[in-house]
Amino acid sequence: MTDIKKQIREFESASDLIEPGSDRRHELFQKVNDYTEEFLQTVNERNAYIQSGLDGKGISDAGIHEEGVGIDSILEMYKDNVEQQGISTVSGKFMGYIAPCSMFYSALGDYIAAITDPFSVDYSASPGAVRMEKTLLDWMANLVGYPQGALGNLASGGSMATLICLVTARESHKLKARDYDKSVVYMTDLTHHCFKKGLLVAGMGECIIRKVAVDEGYRMRADALKECVEKDRERGLLPWLVIGSAGTTDLGNVDPFEAIADVAAEQKLWFHIDGAYGGFFVLSDLVKEKFKGMNRSDSIVMNPHKPLYTPFGLGAALVKNGQQLYEAHHYTASYLQDNYLEQDEVSPADLGPELTRHFRALRLWLPLKLIGVAPFRAALNEKILLTRYAYERMAAQPGYEMGPYPELSTFAFRVIPEQGDVNEFNRQLITELRKDGRVFLSSTLLDSNYMIRVNVLSYRTHIEEMDLMIEVLNEMVEKIK
Repeated sequence: MTDIKKQIREFESASDLIEPGSDRRHELFQKVNDYTEEFLQTVNERNAYIQSGLDGKGISDAGIHEEGVGIDSILEMYKDNVEQQGISTVSGKFMGYIAPCSMFYSALGDYIAAITDPFSVDYSASPGAVRMEKTLLDWMANLVGYPQGALGNLASGGSMATLICLVTARESHKLKARDYDKSVVYMTDLTHHCFKKGLLVAGMGECIIRKVAVDEGYRMRADALKECVEKDRERGLLPWLVIGSAGTTDLGNVDPFEAIADVAAEQKLWFHIDGAYGGFFVLSDLVKEKFKGMNRSDSIVMNPHKPLYTPFGLGAALVKNGQQLYEAHHYTASYLQDNYLEQDEVSPADLGPELTRHFRALRLWLPLKLIGVAPFRAALNEKILLTRYAYERMAAQPGYEMGPYPELSTFAFRVIPEQGDVNEFNRQLITELRKDGRVFLSSTLLDSNYMIRVNVLSYRTHIEEMDLMIEVLNEMVEKIK
């Protein structure tokens, strides 16, 4: 017994490094704070994209070893291999993809959450953490117009939130494996690819995916949807799900929810809305009317890590009939029998697939409590107007062919050269923009045309960044010519 105690003490001593004392914590925190403060002070001066040295090889070369190294060398390694390579999603000049420009306030919330680390998926383990998540989801449900009784889940992002809604829709329609190859899902060409992936992950990869025709603004045509559904029923198929978009990734266009809801109700379809990007634009009076009928959907996904500026890893799944969400995901086990608290809130573990996860709610709850909703509403209004400003400026310039007028904060365009292949010219334009790096844009295909996308979402993007983008575009066009 004495030998065992001695060994225990030796291992205890060797593992003490895991729990630093107060002085060591202060030293490390100060160095990390100095690093992040320098980053924040200079972020607006940096390029949106750094192409040179794009391999991060210093991280893999350093490996992992028995002994640790100093914090200074670690921060230097991070700076060289992560911070200063590739895309800077937190730059106000990053307008290529719909990514977060994470807030400082959210970082504070994540820090507190990581230190205190409540078990946030079970009410009996952490009632306050569960109530915090429920408070956020109730606020979102109210924005959408869902009634009391709606439930949701804070997931890792739009893809996981979509999977939660797809499984709920499947179980609510009581679909079995023998039905999948006859079951039909309706979407448009601009519907996000996570739905096809979600169907595959949910075991429904055999489902028939029907692409519904769109209007001149690339919005789903409800009359075409109805025609597709009726023809599929005549064929003996099982129509069950229609997916509308509250802001597509390609163009930011919003489908006509009222008209789609009418068809869904008549044909007994589950109506899901992909609001991952655009759902929170319902906060803006400038575009709120476009979301009429959102409340008639059965489920919706909204991503706070996009228009509400939390770091990556926060998507919300909302289901109008909360009982359907609960029945699709609730499980229990004998080792959970000691969850003795009387529960008047449903545990997140019963509303999604995750049983262990980071306490995500604090990264959004803290900023909303600290500064309120008004600054987010103002930021979204600014982005809408900035998008219109850039679109109209570019449309007035010769050589620019513009896509549909922006509904939210995204639009597409292409440059028409005096000679040569149009698609190839715009591919080269994107290549030159990447090499330059001052601004970052991306591309998409519309009717086989190579188009360049502009997405204006970062709270660091202002009128100066829009003017810079147009200036850089004009420079690169002249360079290619």
